[in-house]
Amino acid sequence: MEDRSASGLREQQLRRRRIQKMKSSIVAGMVIWILITSILMVTLLVRMFQLEGRLDKLTESMISVEQVAENQKQNSAGSPDGSTKSSGSEAEGTVPGEQDNILEEGEKQKVYLTFDDGPSENTEKILDILKEKNVKATFFVIGQEDDASKALYQRIVAEGHTLGMHSFSHKYSIIYESLEAFSEDVAHLQSYLAEVTGVTPEIMRFPGGSSNQVSNTDMAEFIRYLNEKEITYYDWNVASGDATSQAYTPDELVQNVMSDVGRYKTSIVLMHDASTKASTVEALGPMIDQLQEMGAELLPIDENTTPIQQIPADSVD
Repeated sequence: MEDRSASGLREQQLRRRRIQKMKSSIVAGMVIWILITSILMVTLLVRMFQLEGRLDKLTESMISVEQVAENQKQNSAGSPDGSTKSSGSEAEGTVPGEQDNILEEGEKQKVYLTFDDGPSENTEKILDILKEKNVKATFFVIGQEDDASKALYQRIVAEGHTLGMHSFSHKYSIIYESLEAFSEDVAHLQSYLAEVTGVTPEIMRFPGGSSNQVSNTDMAEFIRYLNEKEITYYDWNVASGDATSQAYTPDELVQNVMSDVGRYKTSIVLMHDASTKASTVEALGPMIDQLQEMGAELLPIDENTTPIQQIPADSVD
């Protein structure tokens, strides 16, 4: 009798152990499944954000190309012979008052080298070249909050270059969504740069230019806002071509600039400061050498600079 009771007790204990093991296995399986699912979800979210960032860059690149095509179309329509230039000038033929800026024999040329989209890993290289050549330029920057970017903002100012605004986010869909979105972006960038550098920027370049074809809001609203805030915006009348889909060599970028600079009394040259613009960095030194050889005065934008504006600020009430 005692043997049967002991045997039954052992069977119950074994059954409990088997059940406990099954429960433990189920719980462990669920925990592992939850962990794997969580890891996959985090991985997918990270990948989604990465793809979103790449999509934004691709969209901006496509916008740049569309802007070039539109400006070339306008240029063709405005040319007596209906021809277009292949020099890479993004806005030629679209700048009001261009005839008043045509270079006359014996006149001194003023050239303003400008860089959009920085700071980037190429900013330091650009600054080193400018320092070596003893040339001051203008940087239309976006909002970057890491320590390295803050140091670059400070170096731009410390070395006598002009710090301008190019929007905080540089996302067209956000910036141009509404006047409220635009004004918040500008105010954010202006106050941030003032905090980092001690200098409050009072000049700006619209992403895509003042006559861009992508804004969902009438550009006159944004121009009116900048006028009220006494912020001067600058477009360009000479472009290196580094914003287009065509992969120009450094020599071609230099030629694109030189072919147009020779026409104007005041040239505002569009270039880009981004991690993908190694050719721009390589072209900068030879470009400066050729500009200086032709006797051009290389200057940073200041209050005495004649604005080059595709849509004149004074045309907006």
